Amino acid sequence: MASLDRIRVHPIKSLDATTVQSATVVENGSLEWDRRYAIVESTELGNLAESPHAVYVNGKRERRVHDLTADYDLERETVTVTGPDDDEEHTFHLELDRDCFASWLTDVFGYPVEIVRDVEGGYPDDEDASGPTVIGQRTLESVASWYDGIDAAEMCRRLRPNLVVDGVPAFWEDRLYDRPGRVVPFEIGSTHLHGVNPCQRCVVPSRDPDTGEVTEGFRETFVDRREETLPEWASDDRFDHYYRLMVNTRVPESSWGSTLAIGDAVTTGESIAAPSANPR
Repeated sequence: MASLDRIRVHPIKSLDATTVQSATVVENGSLEWDRRYAIVESTELGNLAESPHAVYVNGKRERRVHDLTADYDLERETVTVTGPDDDEEHTFHLELDRDCFASWLTDVFGYPVEIVRDVEGGYPDDEDASGPTVIGQRTLESVASWYDGIDAAEMCRRLRPNLVVDGVPAFWEDRLYDRPGRVVPFEIGSTHLHGVNPCQRCVVPSRDPDTGEVTEGFRETFVDRREETLPEWASDDRFDHYYRLMVNTRVPESSWGSTLAIGDAVTTGESIAAPSANPR
């Protein structure tokens, strides 16, 4: 039976994830604590609303992000970080010590940054499909097998999904979207979600999550094998290229405030016409 195996949230956008036993769906359909904070360039802060992706300090634009490790205590609202060439741990309260944390990160990156917060909806990667991202455990295992020296746990860190589903075949999540203009409803426990599209990948999965070093031929291998293994149930209309994996979702407003928990049953429905995107 399909069930929710893991819930992973990224309290600070682009830094490490942490695994939680349950998570509440907040406004705009994202998960509580997921990407609640983001690191942005101070000189570009005024452009955050207009062009957020050009402002974020993330793995796409800043390789030194990979030099950081982050562990969280969400009850205490703290992050413990280490940086490059520094074995000392530094613990910051995510609200009370934000300025100190930003100053420490400024030293790491070599240019001024700030920490911004959006507690209601966070800073999702896909603002149109801002719900949790979904992938199957068997998919992680299958994709990891395409590469020497990469296991499913590392592939999960590279791909950064929110929800990992067990008890389903590889590439099961490709059932969770249809052609443009349609969505696939599915339920996790009592939470209703709509699968929207297969996630377009960036440069981040091609890098070792610990060192930032690029895995040679990662994208080329991925594209070739993804095309070869694309299941018959996948909608070809969604693949202008094959560097896509994992599913972006929306959560209907009626399910905002619901809670996802590890062990919840997962059930899928039939494709429907896409309702209007979540208001933001």
